[in-house]
Amino acid sequence: MHVVGIDAGGTKTVAALATPDGQIVAQARRGGANLRTHGELAVEVVLHEVMEAVGAFDDGAPLAVCVGMAGVDRRDEASTVRGILRRLGCRQRVIVVNDALVALVAGADQAFGVCVVAGTGSIVYGVDATGHAARAGGWGPVLADEGSGFFVGRQALAAVMRAADGRGPRTALVPAVLKHYGVATPDALVQAIYGATDQRRQVASLGPVVEAARADGDRVAEELLAHAADELARAAQSVAVQLSMRGDVFPFVLAGGMFAASPWMALTLTARLGEVAPRATVIPVPVEPVRGAVAVARDAGRGLFVAPVYRTPHVDLGAK
Repeated sequence: MHVVGIDAGGTKTVAALATPDGQIVAQARRGGANLRTHGELAVEVVLHEVMEAVGAFDDGAPLAVCVGMAGVDRRDEASTVRGILRRLGCRQRVIVVNDALVALVAGADQAFGVCVVAGTGSIVYGVDATGHAARAGGWGPVLADEGSGFFVGRQALAAVMRAADGRGPRTALVPAVLKHYGVATPDALVQAIYGATDQRRQVASLGPVVEAARADGDRVAEELLAHAADELARAAQSVAVQLSMRGDVFPFVLAGGMFAASPWMALTLTARLGEVAPRATVIPVPVEPVRGAVAVARDAGRGLFVAPVYRTPHVDLGAK
């Protein structure tokens, strides 16, 4: 018997097959699997492919399966993913959680602390010592995702177009972005972006371009990355306040491709997080987040996993 952990993100999906005690024996990756951006059918195809690739059903149905996926801690989306897994043959001990939880477990070795995720999208998710959870952000590219790769890329594109129109400052992002997309003029970006098969991923791919421009001294690029770090710090503060953790000792775990794309942004955020919770430590995820999904599946297989329960946030909406 085996357990399966799956980390399903907006850009890639990683699955790992492991022994009941959590030793990984096979791993595979496929494209992104996000219900909001890819749809239920596409998600089912990716999950099927990645589970087949690791041999999840070679010796019968897995003992336990954990899927970490953005947004699935909302009841309707969790139900949809569980339905997909049932159709794939997983009917017992199926754990569906937010991808930030498996990243937190991967980085902190337990479901305790605050995880700041900045990949294609973004979210901040935390769990306190009593097992209560809170979140901020993670509402998708239209409603939120500040600090994500898409957010940074979208701001960079806007800076390029403002500079081209004479509405904004000159920036080295103009030639750098044009080179990245293989076009000669800013107006050619219209087709490059709007004609892309995966528009969100195309925009999010600009993270390293913005970091390179910042490293070369471009002020616009630096301001964009500083803004992204500030937004993530605000979200982290929201979660720490909701969980009454600002004075506690706990880990901030940084996960997601945007931190690899911009080490400067990660350092800037680390400094800001020191202001949010001075006694906390900041650590990058030292291993792939899928290892956190494996750990959850391992505990579920032993009947030990208890899903964190969200606290009701106390937010003044300004109602009169």
